[in-house]
Amino acid sequence: MVVQSPFIQSETPDAARTVQPSTCWECGTICGSLLTTENGVVTKISPNPSHPASKGAFCVKGIRGAKEWTYQDGRLRTPLRRIGARGEGRFEPIGWDEAIGEIADRFAEVRHRYGPMAIAGATNGAFFGRGLMMALLMRSIGSPNWMINQDLCGGCRAVADKMTGLNVGGGEDIDETSCALIVGRNPSVADPIQWMALKRAKAKGASIVVIDPFRTPAAEIADLWLRPRPGTDAAIALAMAHVMIAEKLYDKPFVESWCYGFDRFTQHVRELTPSWAEAQSGVPAHDIAAAARHYARGPACFISGHGIDGSSAGVQTFRAFFTLVAITGNVDRVGGNRRGKKPEGFQTTFDVLFDPNYRLPPEIEALRIGAKDFPLWSGPQGYQMACHNPSVLTAMLTGEPYPVRALYASGANILLTYPDLERTVAALKSLDFVAVSSQYMTPTAAWADIILPKTTTLEEEEVSLHQGGPCVTYTAAASVRQGEQKCDQEIAVLLIEELAKRQAIYRDYLPWKTQSEFAEYCVAKSAIDLAELRRVGYATFPFEQGDLSRQVIATPSGKFELYSQVMEQAGVEALPTFLLPSNQREQKAVSEDFPLVLQTGFREKSYHHSRFREQAWARKVSPHPLVYVHPQTAEQHGVHEGDWIKLTTPRASGTCSLKARITDDTLPGVLTTGMGWWLPEAPAPEFGVRTVNINAAMSYSGPWDSSTGSADTGGIACRILSVSPESEVA
Repeated sequence: MVVQSPFIQSETPDAARTVQPSTCWECGTICGSLLTTENGVVTKISPNPSHPASKGAFCVKGIRGAKEWTYQDGRLRTPLRRIGARGEGRFEPIGWDEAIGEIADRFAEVRHRYGPMAIAGATNGAFFGRGLMMALLMRSIGSPNWMINQDLCGGCRAVADKMTGLNVGGGEDIDETSCALIVGRNPSVADPIQWMALKRAKAKGASIVVIDPFRTPAAEIADLWLRPRPGTDAAIALAMAHVMIAEKLYDKPFVESWCYGFDRFTQHVRELTPSWAEAQSGVPAHDIAAAARHYARGPACFISGHGIDGSSAGVQTFRAFFTLVAITGNVDRVGGNRRGKKPEGFQTTFDVLFDPNYRLPPEIEALRIGAKDFPLWSGPQGYQMACHNPSVLTAMLTGEPYPVRALYASGANILLTYPDLERTVAALKSLDFVAVSSQYMTPTAAWADIILPKTTTLEEEEVSLHQGGPCVTYTAAASVRQGEQKCDQEIAVLLIEELAKRQAIYRDYLPWKTQSEFAEYCVAKSAIDLAELRRVGYATFPFEQGDLSRQVIATPSGKFELYSQVMEQAGVEALPTFLLPSNQREQKAVSEDFPLVLQTGFREKSYHHSRFREQAWARKVSPHPLVYVHPQTAEQHGVHEGDWIKLTTPRASGTCSLKARITDDTLPGVLTTGMGWWLPEAPAPEFGVRTVNINAAMSYSGPWDSSTGSADTGGIACRILSVSPESEVA
């Protein structure tokens, strides 16, 4: 059992009660926190106003969700082994030695029979250390196959950023901006740091331009709100570029010094006028031109969200907006978008992920599922060099391009987060062995053969880079563990040791045996003192903006590429291009049968994707999965407030039922909803996922983004199958 951190500082003479600066990473916002601990139990979580990135910003998920997640009665406290058939949801407790031994036995069997690539991992990604440990575990086995959630969440943005060479992820300099351009993002719910900064900027006179089909709080305070049809944002961005170039509003010296392909891009947008974009998006041409002029006055900051991510046109849409950042010179400009930097010598999880010392040989990496079809995602130049998830499911079900027979999932509730629920269930049922690490019973865990209890963020140590600070930020293992839980790193170390005994590893790629050892490694070659970092909770470092001549721009030209040479070499359109949303690409017969448009990804303050649905406070705030319906649409389809709507989409294998909220916040003909819904109180292994999970009514079979392989999560043709009054459902 892990004891209380020796670095916790007491604020009272009673050493049993302490306050430890830490960082909340329940989501990717990463807010500085203060953890009040009594006798090894975190009794209070509050914001840290001195944290240079969050400046006191925080949300209810961090204040309530993390604590209840750690101390709830339903917390998994010991390993579990399936009894009965897989999917019955019946388990018995076993010890750690037995659990790790059985996983190692089964993985070794699969490896010896089918080869190492028949074993795959699934996690949220390598943004945090827990995801990196999954990647290194798979590499130690000899498998390049690991799945991440970012094909549906942030991946298109990251690949577009990399292809353009901007490196501006998380670097929004909102406090100093004169214009904030917010596209497909609801900061009031998704990012309290951004929302507080936007309100400060607005009070100082900055203009706010919002592009979003849904009325968000940001749209309410905007100077200009552009309301496009879902999936048409790229047309607006390209038309804005047309205006900037035609009216000579771009930064000519910056373009000449730092942009590649400007002449080709100019020719590309010559005919893409605001009038053309109005026809595509429904946004008045004069508003598009006004948005271009607002942004071009600068300094301007581009703030983006999942509303233009997770799409078969996601990379091209982001590339279109990134060209605006580049041609206006708002790259690494005060008030623009800061480029990512780090303290000299500091190692991030991404540094380790791409370090040749911790990578498989190129000939093995080339066999990663998805590398051939989506090299910019799954190949050596990919965002995290992860698999194409739908193709892994195909390999599980068909053996093509080769068999995948075992899965280890941790930090990814794939039954909820992957579209086409039934296909994911079928894939899990087909496997020889499934292991899951989780803090509590989830729909994915219920299909496992072995479940391992894992730690929460209050029990783990993490050192990470925060571009918003910019600073290095620290997460403290402030709580004693509530049972026999282990962190992802400890589990990976144990599995590698046991697999080695069975001659079932390629090489041990995980030299750090504890999270503290890995934290030491991250700072070892830097000037950061780990003891001081633990005491204060963060460490700032010298940061200069605009020093591009001393920076690396990681593109073939060494400039920001409006025309991407890497994309050209990969056989992908090298200039940012507008693609019709998927609902408009459907054949006429399908469009007639599915006359509405589904937009998913709506955020709620009480939930983060599929998490916290089991917590009473969150369910009290948001007890039901909602779908937002325009009054005109409701009248046409006989929908009343509180009715339950059953809907589906083309090529989906299932349906989803959602409770109607009638509002003009959404557009006519557009059904807007969130994701991640399940019912922990419902019987296992279903937990209501076939009823209330929107992914049950969506396809994962394409069309896919040509760079990332991302499927559409918005702009999808849909139809209402039935409408039931709430009284009938109850």
